[in-house]
Amino acid sequence: MPLHTIGKLLTATQELQALQTRTRQLLELQRLFLESAPRELASSTRVKGCRAGMLLVTTDSAAVAAKLKQLAPRLLASVQRREKHVTGIKIDVQVNRSQRTYKSIKTSLTAEAIEEFDALSKRVTNAGLKSALANLVHHHAKTRSR
Repeated sequence: MPLHTIGKLLTATQELQALQTRTRQLLELQRLFLESAPRELASSTRVKGCRAGMLLVTTDSAAVAAKLKQLAPRLLASVQRREKHVTGIKIDVQVNRSQRTYKSIKTSLTAEAIEEFDALSKRVTNAGLKSALANLVHHHAKTRSR
C-alpha cells in the first residue's frame, strides 16, 4: 500500500486522527525520555503513556527499574524542560512475553511429511510459498540426517 494512501487513511476519521495524535505524543515522550536517561538504562525502557501529569515508564528488568527510580528526580527535571505538563515519573517492571522462558519444544517431521512438503513445493506457483516450503524441507531433511 503506498505511503500517501496510509497517510490519507490515518486522517479519514476523527478516531484515527486522535490515534495518530496520541501516537505522535507517545513517540515524542519516548524520544525525550531516551535523551534524558543514561543510554545503558534507556535501551530497555518504554514510555507507556502520560496520565494526569505522570509519565509512565516500564522496563523489563528490576535492576534497571531500581536505578531509574534513583535517577527519577534528575530525569523528571530533564523531561520537564521540554514537557512542562509532566509532574512525575512512575517506573514499573513489565516483562515482555518474548523474554519469558519457555521449555523448548523440538519438533521433527516424518520422512513422509518431508516428501509431501517437497512435492507441494514443486507444484505451487506462488514464489514466496514455494521458497518457504523449500526452506522447510531443507531444514527438516537436514535435521533428520543428523
